[in-house]
Amino acid sequence: MGRSRAAEGAENFPVAMRVLPRELRLALRAVYDVVRVIDDLGDEPGPVARSGTETNAGDTPERRVARLDAFAADLGRVWAGGRPDAPVLRALVPVVRGRGLMQDPFDRLIAANLADQRVERYETLADLLGYCALSAVPIGRLVLQLFRVDAPAGSPVEQRADAVCTALQLLEHCQDVAEDRARGRVYLPADDLRVFGVAEADLDAPHATPALARLVRHETDRALELLGSGAGVVADLHGWARVAVAGYVAGGRAAGDALLRVHGDVLGRVASTRRRDVLRHLVVALASARSAPARLAQASTVRSAP
Repeated sequence: MGRSRAAEGAENFPVAMRVLPRELRLALRAVYDVVRVIDDLGDEPGPVARSGTETNAGDTPERRVARLDAFAADLGRVWAGGRPDAPVLRALVPVVRGRGLMQDPFDRLIAANLADQRVERYETLADLLGYCALSAVPIGRLVLQLFRVDAPAGSPVEQRADAVCTALQLLEHCQDVAEDRARGRVYLPADDLRVFGVAEADLDAPHATPALARLVRHETDRALELLGSGAGVVADLHGWARVAVAGYVAGGRAAGDALLRVHGDVLGRVASTRRRDVLRHLVVALASARSAPARLAQASTVRSAP
């Protein structure tokens, strides 16, 4: 995830965008445009459009850090009352004012990209989840804020949203093994590589070895389990917030379908998310959310029966 792809949930983002009211579509797009620019500043070798840092190009970690630092300073002007240089940040200003968005999630996304310039491997799942707390979790926090969802720090709603966004990030890591490897990064935990008997050199092969395919399926199953643990957030929400977040959950399940469809061979085959799978999972997610109150009421009745 590029982080922004975790947010967009591959195919589900366009699906959600089509049905949301125009005001919400534009607000979401303004947020995701900023997320995309942050991502590109950390990944792309050349100028990044609308970032305000177009003249500071260069494909070295030091130059990418300089671009990210400059963008972070410009980002601060959004909340300080100044006029940002970057067009993408100027477009964000009315959304921040109108929706009460906080700066911290954006700062965390920049921190994730800064981490990418110095950290290329993660030893354990816990280490990787720490990275996801910077690269994925802020997306969910921003979405909740944008929809004005009451989700205090540490609340069940926030925790479930965090789980969904983290799962989307992990699924993207599985889809993008080859792309990340080309950038010199490995987001599969090193201890899992060892357990499954996968050498880093195996990531350069034209097709996944049987061991790597098993590892990818393992990581996919784990991410889908995490997604399932957070999917209840859809029932916590109402109105357009429910529709949008159901789309993210559906996109994650469809990404899992894609990974299982290629049997873990993410080197020789493209694990592309299919729109029809997103729509299928979206219908299920919304139907499940609508029936959740009835299920809870029934369970309560059973517990209280003599």
